[in-house]
Amino acid sequence: MILAEASLFHTLVVPLAVFGMFAALAWCFLDWVASRKPRALERLDELKHPRTRPSLDTLSVKKTDAVTKVLEKATPALAKALEPKSEAEINRLKSRLSAAGFRSDKAGSMFLGLKFLGLMAGLVFGSGTSVPLWGASQRTLITTVAFAGGLFYLPDLVLWFLVRGRQKSIFLGLPDALDLLVVCVEAGLGLDQAMRKVAEEMRGTYRVVADEFGLANFQLQMGRPRAEVLHELGTRTGVSDLRALAAVLIQAEKFGSSIALALRTQSDAMRTRRRQIAEEKAAKTAVKLIFPLVLFIFPGIFVVLVGPAAITMVREMFPMMAGGK
Repeated sequence: MILAEASLFHTLVVPLAVFGMFAALAWCFLDWVASRKPRALERLDELKHPRTRPSLDTLSVKKTDAVTKVLEKATPALAKALEPKSEAEINRLKSRLSAAGFRSDKAGSMFLGLKFLGLMAGLVFGSGTSVPLWGASQRTLITTVAFAGGLFYLPDLVLWFLVRGRQKSIFLGLPDALDLLVVCVEAGLGLDQAMRKVAEEMRGTYRVVADEFGLANFQLQMGRPRAEVLHELGTRTGVSDLRALAAVLIQAEKFGSSIALALRTQSDAMRTRRRQIAEEKAAKTAVKLIFPLVLFIFPGIFVVLVGPAAITMVREMFPMMAGGK
């Protein structure tokens, strides 16, 4: 009787839970699509009201939707169980989020809240899918723990990919930014004006580099010391080339040497390092091609070359084997 009631419960509750989950996802997607205004209407509004058109100097403030507001309100309560206990852990979390481009005060609580939500969703989804299949068994426990652990560490994986993508964008765009910075400084502009010019000119090509230089320029305008701003510029991104550039600028300012000469020397060193990295990747290509050659190409070549000979040998040996029998 108990087993029958349990099976009836699972047959009724699990489909309803799955249906509710997909309905909620569909509702969120439709609400997001409906809240967006077509690009044609946005351009017409910009033409009607040119003063409200966002410029390069102002940061465009985007309206957050209902889901984001709910997350901002709910995640601080959910993140209490996962809050770091020491100052070093807090600084490490802030540096990871800053390297990914999240510098808001609520970024840490939202990140930890998403991890907690992933853990709960993994427990519910894992148990809801495995219990009707295998019942209360060790396999069910392992599947539930695997789902919960995977969704718990999913925000960390996404954050790692965001950090890698941002660092790669900075790595690719920094040589052009440095060349433009050298041109601006040698043309007579100061370092602050040169950084502002780089942020304006590179916003359309390398947005990440432009944002970093724009933030550093904004901090300089707010009155922070230049050495402190440059040091933070080099450390918050996690890119070694940007740290080296910040160290060179701090040293040039400290000893009173020419900033243009220091920038040109750093540009030459960075260009040499780029060439060495390209040569290293080219040298590794032959070694990396061994694995696809052995796994995919060599078996096909082996079949084409040895196949006819093997067929001929079988045809020649088969009558002898038949006659021996």
